[in-house]
Amino acid sequence: MKNIIKRSLVLLFTLSLLFSANAQLSGCSDLSLRQRATQTSETGQNETEYSLINIPISRNGVELHLDCMTVKDSSPQKNILLTHGVTYSSHEFDVDYKDYSLARRLAREGYAVWRLDIAGFGQSGAVSDGFLPDSDYAAEDIHAAVQKIVEESGQDKIDLLGWSWGTVTASRFVIKYPEHIGRFVMYAPILSGLGEYEVADDFHHNTWEHAADDFQRDADGSFNHVITEPEMIEMYCSSCWHYDGEYSPNGGRKDICVAKSEKLIELTRISVPTLVICGSNDPYLNFDLVNSSLDSLPEGSTLEVIEGGAHVIMYEKPYYQEFQKKLIAFLKA
Repeated sequence: MKNIIKRSLVLLFTLSLLFSANAQLSGCSDLSLRQRATQTSETGQNETEYSLINIPISRNGVELHLDCMTVKDSSPQKNILLTHGVTYSSHEFDVDYKDYSLARRLAREGYAVWRLDIAGFGQSGAVSDGFLPDSDYAAEDIHAAVQKIVEESGQDKIDLLGWSWGTVTASRFVIKYPEHIGRFVMYAPILSGLGEYEVADDFHHNTWEHAADDFQRDADGSFNHVITEPEMIEMYCSSCWHYDGEYSPNGGRKDICVAKSEKLIELTRISVPTLVICGSNDPYLNFDLVNSSLDSLPEGSTLEVIEGGAHVIMYEKPYYQEFQKKLIAFLKA
């Protein structure tokens, strides 16, 4: 318990950097929060100030958390929505340690970066039935968010990135509602079932240990700190504990804990250029389907498998910069 309190205090100190302000930006309007952060790179320090706003939306009687990050005083003409995985919410895309944050990198590349928490997750409203927000339900939450982004930005096309279970939810959205999507990114795609497992409880019991499960380990079971810096693991897990608490809905987990032969994403029905990007050591992926994915995707699609990376490749020291570069190259193509 003392360790949990200590880690939570570290996160609370980080969150104290947030303070209220007012402004007007092109990519997202009516500024309500501003973040000041220091980005550290191998060549020195570069301070960048970011603006963050919350634009709540509602669907099916549940208030959904939708926020937007931009570089302060910029006027982004590009928008991207990031969709989270099956247990932890969209805070995952902005662990503010050195220059790892994917959200901040995309903001520096000129994007208005939007993040959505599916109903019952993170900062979105609670649900009484944890099986309710399954993959198809989440796809409709994404649809509501995309409609809001188009309305707020005045731009008809946005880009979309899904991570892990987020590739299942986002792909189902893209298949049903492709009209507002320019480019689609499937990061660590769950193309087929993870194996048959009975998900009996409608809510998953979250723990500090579970949040750290996706970081690569050495043979003795200890974290491989050559691949993931210990500070990153601490900050990531603190963020999970702070935003997601003890329980997360299990509807998505029930969807993906099915036979490995059961396909979860209908690649042939995706009609927009798609990037499939992952690490070669990701234990959750069906690499037979990953490696043949371009056979089923539309023209302009790309496959990138980064040797040595795993499920949280965006926070792995030897690989995150390559991941960011390949992602941005695809978005700008």
